[in-house]
Amino acid sequence: MRRRIIRKTAEAEVSVTIDFGPRCDEPKKGLKTPLPFLNHMLEHIIWRGEFNLEVKTRLEDFYLSHVVCEDLGITLGRAIKECVDERLEEGVKGFGFALATIDEALCQAVVSFENRAYFHLHHPEVEIPAEVENTSSEDLKTFFEGFVQGAACTLHLNLIKGENGHHIWEAAFRAFGEALRSALKVREWRKGMTAGVAGPVQFERGESK
Repeated sequence: MRRRIIRKTAEAEVSVTIDFGPRCDEPKKGLKTPLPFLNHMLEHIIWRGEFNLEVKTRLEDFYLSHVVCEDLGITLGRAIKECVDERLEEGVKGFGFALATIDEALCQAVVSFENRAYFHLHHPEVEIPAEVENTSSEDLKTFFEGFVQGAACTLHLNLIKGENGHHIWEAAFRAFGEALRSALKVREWRKGMTAGVAGPVQFERGESK
């Protein structure tokens, strides 16, 4: 399966291509945002999520890292949602759970594709630095907020432990990638089933009076 989504606004154009074919030998080359640390985080997603990803961004007139992170998150979320929706009849799970670590950092991720956009980052015992590798932590959080908007999914990230800012975000993106891998698995038993018992969302236009 291969899916390409392009999102255009007056501020930016973002292109995301997801490919579930054989692993690309040089995945880094396809990750082209102006934020090196964000590219590094995307690499963790595809390394743990086990899919190929190409990302291209173009900013109009001005540069804002917030726009890059948010628009990319929305576009990637939309692409993943379409993959989940397309594979419902095959038995895609649509929900996943993962724990991931690097050195002292540990993060839990839970995702469920139920047409309900909600994101929560929980870190009562972990202090997240305001900036890591010249990238705003607020913008990295915005990436996940954008993802749930595009995917219409529920996502919880629970930062359990961590002291090094680089490692904290690596653990979070690793856990997210692993949770996606679990959610995208196909089970014969689940053919035609959704992640939640409510089933697919349908809207109908009523008569206006």
